[in-house]
Amino acid sequence: MKTSFEDKIAFVTGAGSGIGLATAQAFAAAGAAVAMADVNLKAAEAAAENLKAAGRRAMGIRCDVSDEAEVAAAVERAVSAFGRLDIAFNAAGIHVVKAHTADVESSDFDRVIQINLRGVFYCMKHELRQMREQGSGVIVNCSSQSGFVGIPGLAAYTASKHGVIGLTKAAALEYASTGIRINAICPGPTETPMVTELMEHEPGRLDEVLSSIPLGRMGRPAEIA
Repeated sequence: MKTSFEDKIAFVTGAGSGIGLATAQAFAAAGAAVAMADVNLKAAEAAAENLKAAGRRAMGIRCDVSDEAEVAAAVERAVSAFGRLDIAFNAAGIHVVKAHTADVESSDFDRVIQINLRGVFYCMKHELRQMREQGSGVIVNCSSQSGFVGIPGLAAYTASKHGVIGLTKAAALEYASTGIRINAICPGPTETPMVTELMEHEPGRLDEVLSSIPLGRMGRPAEIA
């Protein structure tokens, strides 16, 4: 499938690595200008420089999605640089160490919700304000297979990803008549730095995960992109 995004402007969070990076690269390869937002500014800027060296339009932006002021500023910078906002992919997210619900630290629960769910809300809020003004736009939120099922030991993460799906459904209905489409993608286990780090802390977890995948391997960021 070949899709052209010529003259489109894309804003991607979590664009310094993993699924966010692969998606930003795919948008750029298809012709879009890409604002690459990540809490790791060096990673975002390095990725943007690589795209610019290949003749693409890109910029790196520091953005901690758990901070609404940073999100608002990041969206504003992207619009200021490129003139509008056609596409947003809200991919930034975190995992926490596996634990049963009674043993989950409240601070870990709060952090996952703050980044994975509230962060998506902040991003949508400010992306939608720009798209509403334009009368058009597309938003894709990154949920997870954990947004549909319960996974033992991942209660906080599961709750956050269920929340993303609910937020996506409600907003999609609110803005469908205004020319703005909102959807979510729900990847299974994918070879990203976040997942790799999680596996390293849980001996035997990789074999357990792979045994549940018919293909016998995890997904790759480029496949999700």
